[in-house]
Amino acid sequence: MRIDQLSTQDIVDLINAEDRMVAEAVREEREEIAHAIDIVVDCFKQGGRLIYVGAGTSGRLGVLDASEMPPTYGTDPVMVQGLIAGGYDALVRAKEGAEDDPEDGARDIAARNVGPKDFVLGIATSGTTPYVHGALAKARECGARTGFLLCTYPNEALTDTHDVVIAPLVGPEVITGSTRMKAGTATKMVLNTITTSSMVRLGKVYGNLMVDLQVTCEKLRDRGERILMETVGVDRPAATTLLEQSGGHVKTAIVMGRLDIDAESARGRLESEGGLIGRIIPDLGALPG
Repeated sequence: MRIDQLSTQDIVDLINAEDRMVAEAVREEREEIAHAIDIVVDCFKQGGRLIYVGAGTSGRLGVLDASEMPPTYGTDPVMVQGLIAGGYDALVRAKEGAEDDPEDGARDIAARNVGPKDFVLGIATSGTTPYVHGALAKARECGARTGFLLCTYPNEALTDTHDVVIAPLVGPEVITGSTRMKAGTATKMVLNTITTSSMVRLGKVYGNLMVDLQVTCEKLRDRGERILMETVGVDRPAATTLLEQSGGHVKTAIVMGRLDIDAESARGRLESEGGLIGRIIPDLGALPG
């Protein structure tokens, strides 16, 4: 109540003390988060998509999480998508009032040809955003499974309507109504957990390494080569060669190096095992030679 009278250090300490509550609030929702992940993985395996829908900060966080999947895990950009009220212009300039029309949400879902293979996760800190509700209603009408992420107590209608409801209760914000703070942090943590866990379940991680990345820049090339040095047990020049022969795909290069086979054979082995390196090379630590 007196944050405007505090010193800079005391403001920092107060915000930090409040932020410590966020991880525990997310932990309390771990069963629902796990349920959401199982739904997402099932949809992915059927060729479906994860589509986030939100407004303001919630919408931006959904778009952010979706945009990070292709460079990190080599996914098709359509696999995880984010919809924000007001369109992509609202990512950089707030469009107040864009969230108030449920029909806009329904139209955005219809434009994505959402169907039974998809999972649509609405994100709204208050749980009341009309744009999100309109989108979810349309998604359910199209046969998609739906979920809701909010940071207040969910009402019975919400839990009865959707396949999963995730509600980390972070408590009042340091600045009243500024849900980009604790609620935003909780939202980011939940979305990180959902997509990261889903990618692990799909075999895009080997050990704790991001092996399904596609080399598209120098940073990722360096990371890919270091992963190969660790998993295959080769020096940097050999890692560079493997990466080039694999077409810049780290996962393929690992199988090539560990089994001493060419890229086509490695891709075939991966396809036959559902993309799971662990089924081909169970022991990450057992380097050849």
